Amino acid sequence: MPEKFYITTPIYYPSGNPHIGHCYTTVACDSIARFKRMQGCDVMFLTGTDEHGLKIEQKAAEKGVTPKEFVDEVVEKFKSLWKYMNISYDRYIRTTDDYHVEAVQRIFKALYDKGYIYKGEYSGKYCTPCESFWTDSQLDENGCCPECHRPVAFAREEAYFFKMSPFADRIEKLLTETDYLRPKTRAAELVNNFIKPGLEDLCVSRTTFKWGVPVSFDEGHVVYVWIDALSNYITALGYENDAHDDFAKYWPADVHMVAKDIMRFHAIIWPAILMALDLPLPKHLAVHGWITFNGEKMSKSLGNVVDPFVLGERYGCDAIRYHILREMALGADSSFSNEIMINRINSDLANGFGNLVSRTVAMADKYFGGTLPTERETADIDDDFRAVVLGAFANVEQAMNETKIKQALEEIFKAVDRANKYIDETEPWKLGKDETKKPRLAAVLYNLLDGIRIVSALLSPFMPETMPKVWEQIGASETDVEYAKLSEFGVLPADVTVHKGEILFPRIDVEKEIEELNSIIQKNMESAKANLSAEEKGEVIELAPEITIDDFAKVEIRVAKVTACEKVKKSKKLLCLQLDDGMGGRQVVSGIAQYYAPEDLIGRKVQLIANLKPCKLCGVDSFGMICAADTSDGGCKVIFVDDSIPVGAKIR
Repeated sequence: MPEKFYITTPIYYPSGNPHIGHCYTTVACDSIARFKRMQGCDVMFLTGTDEHGLKIEQKAAEKGVTPKEFVDEVVEKFKSLWKYMNISYDRYIRTTDDYHVEAVQRIFKALYDKGYIYKGEYSGKYCTPCESFWTDSQLDENGCCPECHRPVAFAREEAYFFKMSPFADRIEKLLTETDYLRPKTRAAELVNNFIKPGLEDLCVSRTTFKWGVPVSFDEGHVVYVWIDALSNYITALGYENDAHDDFAKYWPADVHMVAKDIMRFHAIIWPAILMALDLPLPKHLAVHGWITFNGEKMSKSLGNVVDPFVLGERYGCDAIRYHILREMALGADSSFSNEIMINRINSDLANGFGNLVSRTVAMADKYFGGTLPTERETADIDDDFRAVVLGAFANVEQAMNETKIKQALEEIFKAVDRANKYIDETEPWKLGKDETKKPRLAAVLYNLLDGIRIVSALLSPFMPETMPKVWEQIGASETDVEYAKLSEFGVLPADVTVHKGEILFPRIDVEKEIEELNSIIQKNMESAKANLSAEEKGEVIELAPEITIDDFAKVEIRVAKVTACEKVKKSKKLLCLQLDDGMGGRQVVSGIAQYYAPEDLIGRKVQLIANLKPCKLCGVDSFGMICAADTSDGGCKVIFVDDSIPVGAKIR
């Protein structure tokens, strides 16, 4: 029986059109799934969409359609993108699927019957735009929402809660003593920020909107996102429903892959739900960063989204797949820019791999009419070349088993670089001028062709559209590129025949292409801004009451440099910053943890309200406030100061 392998992406929230920022997780999981299939595994690859919630309800109302009609339209766009990107998923789940709704209701009732879910009241200061409750200690220095810094009002809502504390010790051991979390360096952040302070019970139902899975035993409540969305990984296999029947076959999952912004849900909440249900835990949670554009997360409202359909039409789908996979190290962000992408395509694909294939095939055609003779003359250098290629096979296998896709591609391209160096060392063009050296030339070209066979087969999970074209050019059959044959040389027929073909990756004119892409992105930004609401565009702004210049003069704004920064233990939203203000230093607490990691701020210069009355936030003293601006997507950006301006300088 083949080994079973189950891999999942998160299910995407279809509130807008998909873009290149959505692609990494799905392309990465697709590459792993294809690699495992190549190894002979019985693979289940799941993706889908999370379609419930207040925001979907509101967006549907804005368009004058039902929530289901709204998500149906967006889901088709996601499916079109996955088809275009050659995503080979085995199953697609929607949280509006009848079988999923039925299963979620049963899961919710089972947790309730076990005593893990209880009815209570959610109360506190409520921020309508963020749909969030806050305690007084969590509010920002102005008594406003710590996320969007808008006014809040007291609100109360009846809700059901899931008990988290019974699972704290087991989850801490899962994160710190096992290989569940990848990279493991994320464990300390989760334990220190969420488990050590005490896991808070989780709100798992809502009554303020209707677009969700109804709680079967309490009319008016709908199941909130945690149990609804996270349960997809087991309901898609048939857990508590009759639509599928392979839960016993594939569960537990081998890999859940998610972006860092939903790491906590999958590292803490999902294991707790499974523990409460007495179900096995997934084997691994792989956490990656964001694809950022000029240092900012991809955002429709910012207009910095990049359309993968446009990029694919210009460079080919495989080039885009390769670029985003090659740039993203597990656990880290990757920066997307036109220049980085084009240079990567030129250096690795056009000059590196593509050039290797084209000149090898061209020399076989030129010197032997396309068919290599069987008489060969070997040399010691051949052994070194083969060793590097075969070493890449072993290293790629290890990297893929550890979900380290960037490293796997790096290993493959070490072999590509070695092959191009092998050509320079053996100088086939010189050998071809001397008939007595044709046996040596035949050996060199055979080694190159067989090396390309191994390298291209290893690349096929990442670039599935291009590699069959390579196999046709080098004369490799389907059986020649089977996984079991990638650990040995000498697989191609001794008298292999090549077939010259099209250029795989044409070289791109960098300056011209960047100019054209910038023009496209500028049009996208203008279009995005045109489609925003008046409030989002900043046209509807209520100003505070007018003040005089004397009033403004009371505010002392100074330049300060962040020397240290850490999260406030009792808050998910607050950061504690140590500042060099030119006056001996001070400590400031700011509600920006959602938008910045501590290391993002250290060494940066900020604007400090230096004469603000001290206060305590979550028990931590704050002596001032740093200036930040609202963004069009409801976020927040710190206003940084040019590094040439000295600390302590007055801003006026």
